Amino acid sequence: MCRTRHRGFTLIELLVVIAIIGILIALLLPAVQAAREAARRAQCTNNLKQLALAMHNYESANGCFPPSTLFPSPGAYVNPIGWYTSWIVPILQYTEQQPLFNAYNFSAPPIWTSATTSGLANTTVSYTNVNLLRCPSDGQPSTIRKADDGQYYGVTNYVGNFGGPGVSNPISGTVVPLPSNFISLSSYPGGYAPVSIATIIDGTSNTALISERLVGRTTTPTPRSHNEAKRAVFGNPSGGIALNTGWTGAQQFVGQCKSIPGTQTARSSTVSGNVWSAGYPPYIVETGYNHFSPPNEVACTNPQDPNDNIYVGPGGAAPPTSLHPGGCNVAFSDGSVKFIKDSVNLQSWWGLGTRNGSEVLSADSY
Repeated sequence: MCRTRHRGFTLIELLVVIAIIGILIALLLPAVQAAREAARRAQCTNNLKQLALAMHNYESANGCFPPSTLFPSPGAYVNPIGWYTSWIVPILQYTEQQPLFNAYNFSAPPIWTSATTSGLANTTVSYTNVNLLRCPSDGQPSTIRKADDGQYYGVTNYVGNFGGPGVSNPISGTVVPLPSNFISLSSYPGGYAPVSIATIIDGTSNTALISERLVGRTTTPTPRSHNEAKRAVFGNPSGGIALNTGWTGAQQFVGQCKSIPGTQTARSSTVSGNVWSAGYPPYIVETGYNHFSPPNEVACTNPQDPNDNIYVGPGGAAPPTSLHPGGCNVAFSDGSVKFIKDSVNLQSWWGLGTRNGSEVLSADSY
């Protein structure tokens, strides 16, 4: 009688098949991850375009861009200094957030001061997560707990341009009291006139408006990876630079910030982007950034800045940061969004931060 032989996989054949499948997965996984990051970056770009459009709608309605910080009245800029209204709040009405805008009390005291952390206004709005303000590549929670009062505030990955390197004019070395490129509607000591499209004489396509920053963490590992260090604010162990040393001093300071090791204790790990509704001049890092250090370097304070603080005074470096490989998205004053590489020419980067510096910039320089 003829017997049929049923042949199965041998152990060696099975191992070979498993190995082939493993190799295919290893080859496909980076491509899948790259595709996902490309989608996240595209969403981030779209968020910035929506915010830039809202800024233009605000400018059309009011004759100027929104303030970096808006006070209830000119006399409100007094001690104890508090977190008043950021540039984000006035444009909510142009981002399909009209109910949130209506709920905000622009005449109220700050949401936080150095004197008290309770019983303040606008906290309900400030606790709210706004998806438009989040870059999907960041991965941080939508709210962060502030150590000051234990409350969870809505965070932002998108920050306004506070100008070029520090408070010094890089050409003449003249010290100015506050950044002059993204300034308040309200009049207060040391303030500047509102910024409109007409005052951007360098050209709207060459003047940055908004970029992105990684949100801080409540706890961070030490030593930190560079990606973790980008969320924190560090003191400058090299002593910083004087505020009137021009290009040479600015380049020196950038080098000092780049040399900060991941093992150094941060001055703060939480402040970056941690309250989207909060503006706090002359400090930058919460809802602003500046064009001092290039993209994806660490935020670094300047001990020689009279406004030296964990929130980075105007003499410090608060660059845009992201988890996009190789650079950051930047929305320009014409509404376009461009990806600026970490390797951007430093003086070109400084030029993109000014609205009236008369720098000559070409598209291939950034």
